[in-house]
This record gives sequence, structure tokens and C-alpha cells, in this order.
Amino acid sequence: MHLVRHSTARQSWRDHPRAPTTSVKRPIHPALRGLGLAALLALAACNRAPANRLRVGMELSYPPFEMTDEQGQPAGVSVDLARALGQFLGRAVEIENLPFDGLIPALKTGKIDVIISSMTATPERAQSIDFSAPYLRTGLCLLVRKDSPIQSIADADQPGKVIAVKKGTTGHTYAIGHVRRAQVLVLDKESSCVLEVIQGKADAFIYDQMSTFKNWQRNAATTRALLEPFQTESWAIGLRQGNLELEHQVDAFLADFRRRGGFEQLGDRYLKEQKEAFRKLGYPFYF
Repeated sequence: MHLVRHSTARQSWRDHPRAPTTSVKRPIHPALRGLGLAALLALAACNRAPANRLRVGMELSYPPFEMTDEQGQPAGVSVDLARALGQFLGRAVEIENLPFDGLIPALKTGKIDVIISSMTATPERAQSIDFSAPYLRTGLCLLVRKDSPIQSIADADQPGKVIAVKKGTTGHTYAIGHVRRAQVLVLDKESSCVLEVIQGKADAFIYDQMSTFKNWQRNAATTRALLEPFQTESWAIGLRQGNLELEHQVDAFLADFRRRGGFEQLGDRYLKEQKEAFRKLGYPFYF
């Protein structure tokens, strides 16, 4: 397998030597000293996160799950799910829009409290974070050109073929572990992968069923979706390791949300067309 990575150069900070300086210490009036301490305490209070705030990390570039509305506000399945979770916990929700491959680092460093971003619960990710119970099941499949003879992943994994994947996704992980003969083209954006297929620069794009269906709908004149999954996977909510109290609360929420028909309502609101298409094809729906 050959990996071709598209990446952008990263600037690095360098320490610049400073000339030695001298300073003269003068006594500080007690009143001013007290004022300085009060100011520092006020600043620290401003920087502390409110105890009841739930910071939810997601990448707002994956409609209809994570996206922005016409006013630029967070919207979609995951946003509604996050707000329902906040209501269940009695905590105000704050959406943090982050690149997908930056979500786990942000969770581990405490920048966010949970990840709700169409994230597959993989063994590799479970080594560094914990996951809730699964709330959605899907699978990896292929988007190919409309005139392509490819009918399966085996057809795509052949010498001379190029398979596109989005960096950091389970499709990327699958390609690293399973694609042996084709060239793997790693790109930063889903739209770039689709464009490579349309232009004939890639023979197939490995992605989840829902996105593949959506991309085929948008490009029905030039692409074809092979929706039968060759690998199944589950999405779950990501949590920091060891936060058992929040994990139990999240699992309780998911069970209650499903029992009350919340997932059915999300499907009807955002995925009605896909739901009907999957029913006709005989594939189980996601929720």
C-alpha cells in the first residue's frame, strides 16, 4: 500500500534571546497591593468555566449531523442531541467547533467535556478516551464514478487504482490496515475526496453510508453509491477517561432519549429521505 498525504506546512515558534535588563524595586502601597490581588482573583474567576456548563466538541462540517444554519449558528442531529443531553443533565450547552482530528486532544486536555461529532468508537480511539453506549450504527462503503466497473472494495483494491480517504476517519484507518494493492490518497476534506472521484483522479472514496448516500445525491449524474457496507461501525459520545459519573449520566440519557422516541424524531427531521431509501434497499436504518 502506498500512502500519499496532502499536508500543509506548520509554522513553529522559536525563542528569541533577550538582552539582560535591570529593574528597580519600589515599595507598593498596601492599598494598591490589595487592589492588585482583587483584580487577579476577578480575572481568574472570569477564566474559570462555569461549573454547570457542558462544552461539546464537534466539527461543524458534516451535514445533516454537524453544520451551521443560515445565521451561522450550530445546527443538525448532533447539535440537537447535545442540547437534549444538556437539558437532561441540567447544564447549559456550549458548542465548540473544532477540526475532527483535534477533538480527542481537546477532550484530553480539558478544553471540552464530551465529543458528539459522528465519531466511531474504535479500539484505537478507546485507548485514549472512553465512549458511551452506541447511539447509531452505520458502515463503510464506496462512492465511485457512474461509469466505473467497480462493484466492491475488492474491485477497488487493485494495482493502478487510487482510493481516496478523509484524514483521521475510520475510512482512513481501514485503508491503512486493509488496502494492499491500490494507492491510498489521504485528503483533509470530504469534498476534496468526492471531487477526486468526479474528476477521475480517484477510483473510489471510502466513507460512511450516510455521507456516501448524500454525496451520490448531490452528484447523481457523475457518481454511483455502493451502499452495502463492507465494515460496520458504531457512533458513540466521547468522554475523558475515568469520568465514570458523567459516563453513567450520558448512558442514562441515551437510553431515556431512545425510549421517548428522540432518535426517531431526529431521523424524521433530518434524514427522512435516507430513511425511506434504506427501507427500500432493505438496509437497517442508523438509529
